[in-house]
Amino acid sequence: MICFVDTSAFYAVLDRNDRHHAAARVEWEKLLIDDTAFTTSGFVLVETLALIQHRLGVEAVRAFHDDIYPLLRIEWPDEAAYEAGVTGVLSANSKDLSLVDVVSFCLMRRMGIRQVFAFDSHFSQQGFECVPRSRA
Repeated sequence: MICFVDTSAFYAVLDRNDRHHAAARVEWEKLLIDDTAFTTSGFVLVETLALIQHRLGVEAVRAFHDDIYPLLRIEWPDEAAYEAGVTGVLSANSKDLSLVDVVSFCLMRRMGIRQVFAFDSHFSQQGFECVPRSRA
């Protein structure tokens, strides 16, 4: 199985003070045991590293890079994905829907990925299957 991973999940796995940390750790371990193939976008990767560095520090960036990054397949958005993302953000006319999320939706659809590890309700609103199911 292939599972897209969002910034919200990466961060919850790493930050013990995040409200979703316990659920994230359980789900992460389950996905690892199930031999899940993890994918994410280059935009999510950049967003995640910036958030981790800002909130948790450089050592957390090192831990992410050493322990999580090697498990990921990174899909780098092309110009078409970027343009679709900007169009989606402008069409939604909402400050709560990010360009990173809309590009993620575009890439997931293009790749045929239905499952996402996320704590961001925008993914379920777009029809994706979120794990853990009771949280996103």
